[in-house]
Amino acid sequence: MENLQLIGLTRQMVLRRKMDVIANNLANINTAGYKSDNLLFKEYVMPVAEMNDFRSSDKKLSYVQDDVIVLQFEPGSIVATGNPANAAINDDSSFFVVNTPQGERYTRNGEFEINGQGQLVTTEGYQVQGIDGPITVTPEDTNFEIARDGLITSDQGELGQLQVVTFDNLQTLKKEGKSLFIGENAVAVEDPNIMGGHVEQSNVHGVVEISRMIEVSRSYGSLAKALKATNDLRENAIDKLGRLNA
Repeated sequence: MENLQLIGLTRQMVLRRKMDVIANNLANINTAGYKSDNLLFKEYVMPVAEMNDFRSSDKKLSYVQDDVIVLQFEPGSIVATGNPANAAINDDSSFFVVNTPQGERYTRNGEFEINGQGQLVTTEGYQVQGIDGPITVTPEDTNFEIARDGLITSDQGELGQLQVVTFDNLQTLKKEGKSLFIGENAVAVEDPNIMGGHVEQSNVHGVVEISRMIEVSRSYGSLAKALKATNDLRENAIDKLGRLNA
């Protein structure tokens, strides 16, 4: 396969990967607390043999390859829901803690609810972690409220305080599912800024992502045409050479 075709195919592979990332962002535009992804590229230079009989005009070949997916932690819009069990963190670097069968996970999705056992849980059914453990609500706990510091109260008194943590480097977090993160060395946030009865929406900007999708689609189409034209020229040259030698 010719070098131009190889370079073009690597570019097509990267564009497909980028399209997958964009499509996933758009699929989660309505997922509360979702953080969008951005695919970064890097240049890969193919090494060449260093031989004395190589012509001086020989050049190293430069390919493009996907390097890393960067998480975008810009906060989404915070909207009132009227549900006192909901909560939003009014910053861009803190997370709620939830208990899953695989261990503690972290989320910005504050669409919490009270399950049949009176536990404060996520929409997936995972227990929301308080500073002193899971939070439980009884039928007698009326006027449920989440304060700015995460303290949960009712007419019966204090029910617990939401555990809120952060990390030294947010890019070390790994996504799990739609709105959960896996991380290590979580640091407790001493003075969180929580808005009860609110939810943080996805930070995906639909117009931006659709524009990127159109751009990727056009680039892929243009590249496919260029590769076809190159292949046609090569086949035409081979055909003419065959006729001359006949």
